[in-house]
Amino acid sequence: MTIRIIIADDSDLTILGAKATIESDYRYTVVGTARAIEELLTMAAKDVPDVILLNEWFHGMDILSAVEELQTIAPRTKLVVMGALAEGMLIRDLFACGVNGYLYKSDDLQDCLTIALDTVMRDRPYLSPTANAEYLVALHSLQPDGYLDDEAREVLNKLAKGIHAGQIARDLGITQRRVYWVRQKLRQRFGAKTNEHLIHRAAAEGFTCLQE
Repeated sequence: MTIRIIIADDSDLTILGAKATIESDYRYTVVGTARAIEELLTMAAKDVPDVILLNEWFHGMDILSAVEELQTIAPRTKLVVMGALAEGMLIRDLFACGVNGYLYKSDDLQDCLTIALDTVMRDRPYLSPTANAEYLVALHSLQPDGYLDDEAREVLNKLAKGIHAGQIARDLGITQRRVYWVRQKLRQRFGAKTNEHLIHRAAAEGFTCLQE
């Protein structure tokens, strides 16, 4: 039986490359491609594919929220994320949310992609080589006291002051995309779904102060 796959990415080049690699194997067929999260959610609900291969970032929705939405819409679909960040803690959070595989885009996807598909279809997790190494490092370096690095503390304190992501990026000299990633990591750390919840939880643990 042919395995049906949807590819979701904001890069046409990535979609074309992934599609060519997948369809070189007769067992797999690409039944759709999406370039925006709304398009992906609609397509997943309609086609209910066996696997969704998706980018780590879509405008308007962070990857963890996207994963939660997809699991609600298509709970039996395997999810494989293609990411430009080999961030061990993020990978850990993605797997905790139900992702089945993670491919670091700088690894050789021509070699890894079909292996990843084979692996997740056997109900086993898959990490490409660099992602696997970073994931293991993250597991070994977890701080039991809930340590936050300097960047995370700065972002948290600015969020507590009501500063928006764009201004935080300018203040810290980082990209707005990086701010979103740090914010999502903070939400995961404190078990929060919104900024307000995050700030209250962080304040309760003494990491920041609530603004009057």
